[in-house]
Amino acid sequence: MNARHPPERTPDGHFVVVDGRRWRATDPSLPEESAARLRRHLMAARRAVRTATGAGDREAERSARARVQRAKVALGERGTPWWEQSEEERRRRWQDGLARLDADTAD
Repeated sequence: MNARHPPERTPDGHFVVVDGRRWRATDPSLPEESAARLRRHLMAARRAVRTATGAGDREAERSARARVQRAKVALGERGTPWWEQSEEERRRRWQDGLARLDADTAD
């Protein structure tokens, strides 16, 4: 998978298929700017997990994993499936998640 070749999607669009494995797709209703910000938060949190794990810092690892979860939920990749939510619930999900992640990094 790369920028030139997006991953295969299931016919309903709910999942992407990578190396034969299904993963829940990001909510397509997310504005691109917000989705990009959420992906940046997600990648920063994943880097923080790696750093904390390498340092043996259990508290930092727990905090970083919580940030990964918040980003994945805000993207619609975890939690209640985005296709089962109303437009209002979907908008609220990513706006609240982004606000929380922004506040986490401001600390």
